[in-house]
Amino acid sequence: MVNLQTLDVFNSIHSFQEDELRNKTVVVIDVLRASSTIITALMNGAKAIIPVADMGEASKIAQNVDSENYLLCGEKDGIKIDGYDLGNSPFEYSNELVGGKTLIFNTTNGTKAIKKSIGSANIYIAAFLNVSAIIDELKNQSQDIVLVCAGWKGRLAFEDLLLAGNITHVLSDGKLPDDARDGTKVAFGLYDKYGEDILASIHQSNHASRLKKLIGDDDINYCCQVDTTEILPRLKEGMITLTNG
Repeated sequence: MVNLQTLDVFNSIHSFQEDELRNKTVVVIDVLRASSTIITALMNGAKAIIPVADMGEASKIAQNVDSENYLLCGEKDGIKIDGYDLGNSPFEYSNELVGGKTLIFNTTNGTKAIKKSIGSANIYIAAFLNVSAIIDELKNQSQDIVLVCAGWKGRLAFEDLLLAGNITHVLSDGKLPDDARDGTKVAFGLYDKYGEDILASIHQSNHASRLKKLIGDDDINYCCQVDTTEILPRLKEGMITLTNG
């Protein structure tokens, strides 16, 4: 049974300290696009994903592994990093390219949020693509739950908070207790207002507008799909792998 009084939502990586996550179950959310790309890569047969905080960490790992079994992946400010094998579009992560491979993954916001969450009891990766699977898993958690929105460069990202609101809305059966945490109330209220049309609402967000200028609409449309998979990506010992089928 989820304790709705202790359920919390942080709206960016700058809105919490690592010790606030100790002994808690954390769900990291970066809808556009790291979470959605991680889920897609694992759906398409990637063996594991190693999230890194920056290019320096990525390069250090890449220099010490067999390049045939590893791919260097990610973006900076929405654009694929020079010299990387793949960027951060889920459409790049086909079975032909990532099947059986371990991915070293570096993004502007999402992987930083994952790295900052290390030290918590459990870390799951959520997007709209797997939201129901995430909710079902959270219902079975005994620890307090924190939803960590990656945001955008330390600022709130509408689409991440909308997904957090979706999760809180379902977990509470549409009714939060009066003493729910402030962050949870904000996310819940946002989903209450904008959740009926996720695609249209996210297309109007600041981050989607930035991305559309760089890459067009396709990635955004893809990332707004709901429940296309039941997989549960989980970070354990520095690697994101599947906890289920």
